[in-house]
Amino acid sequence: MHKKQIVLGVVLPGVPDLQDKCVQRITEQLGTKIGIDDAHSIEGDENRPNKLCIHFDPSILSLTDVRDITRRAGARLEARYGHAVRRIGAMHASKASAIESRLGRLDGVLEVVVSPGGTLRVEYDRQLISVDKIEDAVGEWSKQPGEKSDDHTGHSHEDEGHEKDHDHAGHGHAHGGIFGPRSELIFAVLCGVFLLAGWLLEMVTGATDWLPLVCYGAAYLFGGYYTVAEAIEKIRAGKFEIDFLMIVAAAGAATLGAWAEGALLLFLFSIGHALEGFAMGRAKRAIKALSELAPRTARVRRDGQKLEVAVEELRVGDIAIVKPDERLPADGFVVRGETSIDQAPITGESAPVDKLPVADRESAAADPEGVASDHRVFAGTINQAGAIEVQVTKTSAENTLARVVTMVNEAETRTSPTQKFTKRFERYFVPAVITTVVLLLFAPLVLDEAFSDSFYRAMAVLVAASPCALAIATPSAVLSGVARAARGGVLVKGGGPLESLGRLDAIAFDKTGTLTEGKPRMTDVRPADGVSKEELLRIAIAVEDLSKHPLAKAVVRDGKAKLGTERDGLSKAANLKSITGRGVQAEVDGRPVFIGKDELFSEVDGPSLPYPIRSTVESLESEGRTTMIVRYADRYLGVIGLMDTPRKAAKRTISRLRKLGIKRMIMISGDNQQVADAVAKAVGIDEARGDLMPEDKVDEIKKLNSDAGVAMVGDGVNDAPAMASASVGIAMGAAGSDVALETADVALMADNLDHLPLAIGLSRATRRIIRQNLWMSLGMVAFLVPATIFGLNIGPAVALHEGSTLVVVFNALRLLAYASPSTDGS
Repeated sequence: MHKKQIVLGVVLPGVPDLQDKCVQRITEQLGTKIGIDDAHSIEGDENRPNKLCIHFDPSILSLTDVRDITRRAGARLEARYGHAVRRIGAMHASKASAIESRLGRLDGVLEVVVSPGGTLRVEYDRQLISVDKIEDAVGEWSKQPGEKSDDHTGHSHEDEGHEKDHDHAGHGHAHGGIFGPRSELIFAVLCGVFLLAGWLLEMVTGATDWLPLVCYGAAYLFGGYYTVAEAIEKIRAGKFEIDFLMIVAAAGAATLGAWAEGALLLFLFSIGHALEGFAMGRAKRAIKALSELAPRTARVRRDGQKLEVAVEELRVGDIAIVKPDERLPADGFVVRGETSIDQAPITGESAPVDKLPVADRESAAADPEGVASDHRVFAGTINQAGAIEVQVTKTSAENTLARVVTMVNEAETRTSPTQKFTKRFERYFVPAVITTVVLLLFAPLVLDEAFSDSFYRAMAVLVAASPCALAIATPSAVLSGVARAARGGVLVKGGGPLESLGRLDAIAFDKTGTLTEGKPRMTDVRPADGVSKEELLRIAIAVEDLSKHPLAKAVVRDGKAKLGTERDGLSKAANLKSITGRGVQAEVDGRPVFIGKDELFSEVDGPSLPYPIRSTVESLESEGRTTMIVRYADRYLGVIGLMDTPRKAAKRTISRLRKLGIKRMIMISGDNQQVADAVAKAVGIDEARGDLMPEDKVDEIKKLNSDAGVAMVGDGVNDAPAMASASVGIAMGAAGSDVALETADVALMADNLDHLPLAIGLSRATRRIIRQNLWMSLGMVAFLVPATIFGLNIGPAVALHEGSTLVVVFNALRLLAYASPSTDGS
């Protein structure tokens, strides 16, 4: 049995990650082919992309056959299955549920999620339904009654088989009716006005009997207009929810002659409905504000001329001119001018960041993600001090701001564990309520009371038992939490990570670049006997100049500085190969060079490590140095010692996390144990695990996960496997890093540890709010159901029911004002 690995992006170019269902589909399809024994996915990292691994019988299939079969299967999936993420405007949870159900019934729609915040995610089969048909259905169902039907919900564009609508929202809720977007609120107020007028006329002695009835009828019309419309929508979707129950109860009250009570019921329900929508819209606007940060036009220098173009027309390589107090139109790096930039809209950093031009444009353009942070800029940030010129590295659809907006919108459609619980609860609770109401209608058979009294009581129970507050309890908190996090430079991918992070009491940190600056410096150059420092440095610099590892960059930078004027004689290396977790090898002047840990030299051919070299390594490591042994052919040239200093924010961050309730914090590192212990002690962490290979880090995370959930904090690139194994993966410095944005559950956009307590504290606050909302909504139902059975009238029941819904929503909105824990040095 042989194996063949194929890069996932080649087979399914539109699939961003391994969680996509198309990955499961293709592995299942390949598993059914004769000659293929098994197919599964392999998660990659910065250097290795996601792949499909195919086990096949070479006596039946050749490598070419396997490759062709896989690509054909991928092409069929890409041609057949589409994905769309789009905005349709904020709405009530009940309406979102109705649209979700109706879309789910369309032939060809495989999965659909609609959030109350107004984001739709749908997966569909292109052979059975087109995206235009889905757009038409969504555009019609997301309209308010009275809204014109020629306003659709934005624009879709194909992205290699997986669609994402990055447009913000079309007009799903833009008109709302004859009075514009506030029509529902105005109708509710008119309902209240006519209810009050009818009640006052009833109180006036000698008033004509029909005048109050006319006023109550008008109150019914205005109070029931939107309620009836949504009830009809849900009935067509096969759902009997709160709107339907309210209409039945109001109609029942009118049948019994209790017009005032029926009008009061509709007034309280419609005003509650309108205010709930207003509150949810406020949370949604906090997210929508992100998408409006980038300017609409940009000044560029092309072919020696200055032009003003739409940001959508910017091309990679363009030179954009940005004046003071202007927002940057694109991601890129500074090529001329010096300035300070307010990056708070993207990274959440409170202080402006100084920016300088790059020294080498060509090398920066070849590796834009490798450009240092003091040269990189992002779309939507604000230029403050001086005029600058920026070379564009990403188009408007691919820049960091666009990706954040898209991911925040997608996060709304990812259900949290609590949302799944409430849906399961409603599935059993609603039939139980209907059964109870039907039984109450037969009360006259066992009680001495009129049918009208039993009917009234049954209507009151219908109103009281509707789980309206329960339906909105979790989505409102998640939406507010995600919006607040995004404003603070923290990207949280949905309610699941938000809740999980708030529940955990253990965090694992990667060392290099997370707890330390990630900018090590060369501290020691210890040549072997008979070897000069110059020779040791020349060989080390030649090899490490081919690597992008932080330690390699430190060797090159500091080594050249130590050589001074003698660097003109530097050798040239070739054929660099990384030996994972051990070091590197290359060739200089046709002879092999090995640089790495002492373990490396017990695994490669050649003379064993001499005692003096081993003694030097042990001495340096006892002082907290990271060591690199250099061997040229069969000669050991010596040892280089480096030190990566802890971040200034590390110690105070650890202290603040302890105050937030994180009981256990562990540092994991590939460095030797002495170095790990030294750094851990400096930042205040009790446990440090050193000498870990990448697979060892995964094993450590799994051990911690077996005791209790654990979050893993890293850079989202080299730590991707360990982060994927953790309950929650947190990537630092994710702004501009595609890999970090894709792999992490939570992304700290700034390369700043101070933002971690915000993420943890906000997640804990969100979890508290969710618990409060659940207790409040379930508690109100538990009180109202027996209270209405034993005689509580519909009016008070509706007031308490709608009041609890509003309290739940406004309680969730408190998260928008969440303040990060103190950033002092305590």
